[in-house]
This record gives sequence, structure tokens and C-alpha cells, in this order.
Amino acid sequence: MLIAGGLCVVEGFQPDTYDVVIAGGRVIDPASGLDEVRHVGISDGVIRAISAQRLNGRTTLDASGLVVAPGFIDLHQHAQRTINPAVDKLKVMDGVTTALELEVGTDDIDRWYDAREGKSLLNYGVSIGHIPTRMAVMKDPGDFLPSGPAAHRAARAGEIADIAGRIERGLSRGAVAVGFGFAYTPEAARAELVDAFKAAARAGASAHVHMRGGDPVASANEVIGIATEAGAPLHIVHVQSSGGAQTARVLSVVSDARGRGVDVTTEMYPYIAGQTRIESALFDGWESYPDDRFKNYLWPATGERLTRETFAKYRKIGGSIIMFSNTEEVVRGAAAHPLTMIASDGGQAPTHPRTAGTYSHVLGPYVRDGVLTLTDALRKMTIMPAQRLERRVPSMQRKGRVQLGADADVTVFDPQRIADQSTYEQAARSSTGIKYVLVNGVAVVRDGRLVEGVAPGRAVRAPAK
Repeated sequence: MLIAGGLCVVEGFQPDTYDVVIAGGRVIDPASGLDEVRHVGISDGVIRAISAQRLNGRTTLDASGLVVAPGFIDLHQHAQRTINPAVDKLKVMDGVTTALELEVGTDDIDRWYDAREGKSLLNYGVSIGHIPTRMAVMKDPGDFLPSGPAAHRAARAGEIADIAGRIERGLSRGAVAVGFGFAYTPEAARAELVDAFKAAARAGASAHVHMRGGDPVASANEVIGIATEAGAPLHIVHVQSSGGAQTARVLSVVSDARGRGVDVTTEMYPYIAGQTRIESALFDGWESYPDDRFKNYLWPATGERLTRETFAKYRKIGGSIIMFSNTEEVVRGAAAHPLTMIASDGGQAPTHPRTAGTYSHVLGPYVRDGVLTLTDALRKMTIMPAQRLERRVPSMQRKGRVQLGADADVTVFDPQRIADQSTYEQAARSSTGIKYVLVNGVAVVRDGRLVEGVAPGRAVRAPAK
């Protein structure tokens, strides 16, 4: 590498050989602490120069007055089925360059990756999921989440062995992680879960877990105990949603575990409402709910608030439901906590504002209101998620960074204008204030508009055996 006069280039490259130059923006790289006006040179999908001097390139993107940041990494974007181009477009308009399905996951790693090769706007990756493997083994008829035996009965010894074997095979085929939904498989015995966590531990893969409902502090201690017994890295998903009013206490449990040497991380999304499937085990026992609880549920398909009667009707049909169960104080407190990452929990269809607006909501209203600093917000959506995965997935060592040799996944935005536009009533509205997004050096957003006809996304995958 040559370093001269503030210009850094890789040997063999001259300034006029850069494919793309991002000129004159405020480069913020939380991983290194860089926060300066710089010019960024990109060739062959890789960052080749970060310079205080002007660079020449075949294409120059003017970033004057804008922030140049690593592309955002979403650890929790549902994508069980085929690619949904509408969702991918909303994600890149929110600054996301890598979207990973690590909670529910899939039961067929090769098929999942093969379906996306050469077709994706974003970088993509998936976990081998305890939920879908359990559904396959137990012949559960549920769509996305279990609604039959996988939700409502314990697995037999042979089934437990089959589930564990499928998880092992998925890891051998390059699954990024192992996904779990304790809340959706309440009859899964501890021994079954420990076996699956041990498979993750042997592969150096993190376990991404939706905790049980009920007592969130007890649930956090349960999953930390299982991870500790198995020796598996642990990631607790949407802590503010699972934690509710007890979120601060759950985060204290996580912090204490880390102090004891447990490898545990967590994430949050910046909305007071969650979303899930109405037919799932999460709502078992709904008949005993008080009448006034149902008004906190929204049916996105019609926009109606539910009653006991309409809840019963839709539970028989099945589908997505939005639950208003949190406060802005709790959610903002979770966003500000130093241990939380930002992850959307976005859906396969844009029926909740988090799919389209999570990252702009944090960088816009939250940063401008002083909930957290701009650099801290960017850290939570770039280097922190990259580091969670890079031990298992070496390619993540090149993501979440604006550094020489990093993949050219870059998001450029106006810090004064960035804001989410999606709402519970109009969830498919694109964020504003993001001017450029590059995925592997290819512009997918330019001048605030989608670039049509490109699919530069690449697989994020562990080495297969």
C-alpha cells in the first residue's frame, strides 16, 4: 500500500482508474473512529482509496454536505420464500446493503441461496432454523410459523435426533447462524434446545433467539443458561419487543452475563408495536385475555382494531397481526443502550413500518432528538452486526466499514433530512434523505431514486463443507 500526501491507494491503481469516486463527503467509520471530509475511491467493488485529496473516477458522486457511512447490516429481515423485489427496494431506500434472515431461517440452505443468486439488490444470508426444521420433522402445516404439532407438542426422541441432524447439515452447508423462536415452539424441551445450541457451538455459529413470552427476565436467564451450558454464542432478537416494560431489566441481565464472560449480544427496532402471526403459539390462551387487550391489536389487511370476536375470526383464518404493546420511553431507552444493535424484524411483505423505515427512523428523529449520537447510531447498524458474525462468516470482516480493502457497501445520506415515511397505515412508503446506496460498488440508489435493472447483491455465507 502507498500512502503519500494524504492519498492512499492500492499498488497498481492510479487515481483515474477508480470506477466510482464518492467525493467530498463526511466519512464516518465507527470501526476506526474516522470522522472527516474525505474522497472515497472504489474499483472492482472494493474501497481502494480514502483520501483528503480529490480523486478521479469514471463516475463521480457528489457527497458534499452529506454523510458517507458503511452500508447498513440488518440481522433480522424475514425472507423465507422467494425474493420480494418490493421489499428489497424499500430496504435499499432505507440504506440497507445487507439483509439477513437469522431468526426463523430456513430448513434448506442450498435451495434458499440458489433461489437468490444473481437476482438480489442486497447482500443476503440465512440461518438454519430450529423452527422450520421442527416443522418439517413434525409435519406441521403452518405457514412461516408453526400452527400444529411443532407448536403444541413435545418432540419424540427420534424427532429430536432428526431436528439436530438437519441443523448440523444446514451448518455444514454454510448457514450463517442457527435461528430459534422459543415463543413459537413452547413445547420444545430443554434437552432438544441444548442439542441444537451445541450444534451451533461446534460450528462457531451464533444462536439468534426470540425468547419465550411471559416473564422476560426469566426468559432471558433461560436462554443465557442454555447458551452457557452449550457453549454457543447468543444473540437475543428484538429485546424491546420481548422485554416490554421490563426491557431495562433484561438489558441488565445481558450486561451482567457479558461481565461473566458469556458471548451474548442483542438488538432492537425503533417502534412501539410488533408484528407476528395471529395463529402462532404466542397467542395460546387468548381466551382468557381481558376485553380491553384486543384494542391493542391491528389487522393490517383492513386497518381495523380488533375485538374479542374479530380476533377469534382472524385466528381461525391466520395472517399477520400488529400488536401495540410498548411505550416510546422504553423503545428509546433500548436504542440508547450501548449493547443494542439496530435490526428491523421486517416482514416478507411491507405491512409494518419497520420494514421500510427502521434505519432512517433512528438516524433521523432519534439522532436529531438526542436519543443517541450519529456515530453511535451508525455503530449499531454497521460494525456491531458485522462483528457479531465475522468469526463464523469471514466475508463479514469486509463489511460494516469504510476502510481500505472493505467491500464497497456504502450509504450516503443527508443527516438533516433523513427520515422514515412509513406508517402503520401506509407501511410501504420509502424513507427520504438517502442520496446514494452502493452494494459491492454498484449504485442501487442514485440521487435519491432507485436504480433499475441491477442486482449486485452477493451471498453472505459461511464456508461450506
